[in-house]
Amino acid sequence: MGKSKTKNQKKARATANHVAVETYGTVPHSFVFHRGQIGKNVGQLVLDVRRVLEPYTAESLKVKKKNVLKDFVAIAGPLGVTHFMIFSKTPSSINMRLARLPKGPTLHFKVLKYSLIKDVVSSLKKHRMHEQQFTHHPLLILNNFGSDGMHIKLMATMFQNMFPSINVHKVSLNNIKRCVLLNYNQESQEIEFRHYSLKVVPVGMSRGVKKLMQEKFPNMSKFEDISELLLKGANLSESEAEQDGEHNITELPQVYSGRGNMASQQSAVRLTEIGPRMTLQLTKIQEGMGEGNVLYHAMISKTEEEIQELLNRKEAQLKVKEDRRKKQAQNVALKKAKQEEHKKKSLEGIKRKRAEAEEDSEVEDPGMQDDHVAAVESDDEVEYYRQAVGEEPDEDMFPSAKKRKGSEKSHTPAKKRKLSPGKSQRKDRDTKSPKRNGPGRQLRDKTGKGWKKSGDKEKSFGKKMKPGGKTFQAKKPGDRDNKYGGKKKFEGNKTFGGKKNMDKPFKSKGQKGKPGFKKKGAGAKQGFKQRKGKG
Repeated sequence: MGKSKTKNQKKARATANHVAVETYGTVPHSFVFHRGQIGKNVGQLVLDVRRVLEPYTAESLKVKKKNVLKDFVAIAGPLGVTHFMIFSKTPSSINMRLARLPKGPTLHFKVLKYSLIKDVVSSLKKHRMHEQQFTHHPLLILNNFGSDGMHIKLMATMFQNMFPSINVHKVSLNNIKRCVLLNYNQESQEIEFRHYSLKVVPVGMSRGVKKLMQEKFPNMSKFEDISELLLKGANLSESEAEQDGEHNITELPQVYSGRGNMASQQSAVRLTEIGPRMTLQLTKIQEGMGEGNVLYHAMISKTEEEIQELLNRKEAQLKVKEDRRKKQAQNVALKKAKQEEHKKKSLEGIKRKRAEAEEDSEVEDPGMQDDHVAAVESDDEVEYYRQAVGEEPDEDMFPSAKKRKGSEKSHTPAKKRKLSPGKSQRKDRDTKSPKRNGPGRQLRDKTGKGWKKSGDKEKSFGKKMKPGGKTFQAKKPGDRDNKYGGKKKFEGNKTFGGKKNMDKPFKSKGQKGKPGFKKKGAGAKQGFKQRKGKG
């Protein structure tokens, strides 16, 4: 188990992390992406340029077809991105835009020539390229950018701001493993973009000693003594000893990583190109994110009058646009006012209609119509039972009639609820006319819309009944079958509808031995005879 950290160690680590976060937030960050169809080689060039700008760039930035420039601008603010490098391809050329966020300017370059990392590395006999080189940002070297011209100075400033600044007094030499060289040619107005790997080796010693200082120990099988290797350097090829001169020899102010690189000693700085390689040409400089005025153009030059005319035209367009916005805002406000007024009038009309409906007492509630019809039907059933049986029905036999009585008290006027005279008249009429109490009485249709007619030319059974038959009052009210008169009994040779000589007579299964039922049956037979004689 490892030792636990002391309080001072924890405090030092927290301080270092805080400083690292602050430093990371102050350095510039970049997005490198493409727009439109670019092809396989240009897509690989985009990845190689991201490799150059590591570690302060989005290495795995995903770009979709539906993404627009506003999407990248919107996400750049929270991530602290300060520069965009955008590649695009046309049928005639490859272009690169370098933009400063959030308000520009935007530099437009034309990529005349380029080489990928794989092409540069494959052309070298020995290459030095490893992952530790990309843990720190490269050193920027600008050459021949001090010439006259505002566009040259602006271009140099843009390139400088893309990479973190270096404090000469505090910089650590061990953090410098790569460098980016930008060389401007005034005659051709082209910019050479190169990417190198740095290597520092000691100088002032024989090749044999240098060989011993390297990681790989030389082959000494042919030597009798080590002095032969140190003094003569035998069996060492001339290609292994690189030619150093005054152009790359310097005195190190600090100890540099590598064997023999001591402070205040002579060492040689060697560069190995690792790619990519580009040749750029500036075409124009534009204000904003590609939407502002053109500050410089390499192909087109305009006089001050033409520039002033363009500015006036731009101001006029902006003024027209502003007037259109104001007019649209007025139209929207007017439309909202009309909608509010219409809404207010609609609410007033609804309130007025409701008030009129409440004042009008003769207006019927449409929701009570179905209940009213059902209640009337239930009253008819109760009255029909009184006529047929001659007694008052039980309380549980017709529950809807009780609801009707309760609802009539609250909804129906008093005039319409007077039913006692009608009931007494019907009772008297029932006792006087035995035709209604016979088996040929009219039957109520199940739908409740009217009286059900018989099959013999709209005549009911009770029309041709003989008087004198007993009513149903002689039967016991306790017997449910006797309440409705039981089943009819038809004797042998009687038929229905005029058909005679039937094979099997139809007989009822009702109770036998009751004289009242037989008399009714006889009356029914006479009624059938009379109807047949008329038919």
